[in-house]
Amino acid sequence: MQVSSSLRQRTLTAVVLGPLVIAAVLWLPTPAFALFFGLVVMGAGWEWCGLAGLVSLPQRAAYLALIAACMGLLWPQADWRLWLIGLSVPWWIAQSVRMLRMREVLPVSGLQPLLLPVGLLVLVAPWAALVDLHRIGPALVLFLLVIIWTADSLAYFVGRRWGRAKLAPAVSPGKTLAGVYGGIAGAAFCGLLFAWQQSLGWWAGLLVLLFCAFAASISIVGDLYESFLKRRRGLKDSSQILPGHGGLLDRIDSLTAAAPLFALGMTWALM
Repeated sequence: MQVSSSLRQRTLTAVVLGPLVIAAVLWLPTPAFALFFGLVVMGAGWEWCGLAGLVSLPQRAAYLALIAACMGLLWPQADWRLWLIGLSVPWWIAQSVRMLRMREVLPVSGLQPLLLPVGLLVLVAPWAALVDLHRIGPALVLFLLVIIWTADSLAYFVGRRWGRAKLAPAVSPGKTLAGVYGGIAGAAFCGLLFAWQQSLGWWAGLLVLLFCAFAASISIVGDLYESFLKRRRGLKDSSQILPGHGGLLDRIDSLTAAAPLFALGMTWALM
């Protein structure tokens, strides 16, 4: 009965949120979309405060003000956005090595000062990437979401059916190598369909396919990194704001890692 109630909550939340996100991506002009996703980032920033150890309301308010100020400064500065997006990609690649090599997650308590600047990179860079993608075309933002949803779904089902070898057991025991391969294959197939629908040449089509696969790969690292931060705090979810789904960070963790790489890659492939 409890499982059924949880599944009902999860389904209802997805039914409400899915169309809302799609409508915001496709129908809002870029400034309004930037504000919409900026509010999502602010909510995720509140949850990040808990992972970083910021407890008091004034501390959290100051950190959220810093996030908002960063987004405000970046909005008119395309070059600055590009630098931040470019900086986040090697950072996420480094985290992929770290997560895969991790053998133990040690608990922490109190403030973790290093996570404060890291939070700006993790949260503001994907905001900048999605804003730039939306300027090029809202369909590209939706395409990225489809890639992540497809990769997540296939990783789950393939992992459950054929998963044996664990990907990063100390961080997320449920993830398997088979699931990763399934997710990447699904993302590559999405790229293939996109290249065919856009009538791209073979070189541009190959680049799109590769960057879709890379985006799916790095999206898994975003999920692993948030799982690592929660595990060392002894948390199951970043918050309970979304019934059946946990917090906003739990919903956008894959996107935080995938958006910068996807934005850079697709901009280059479609130039």
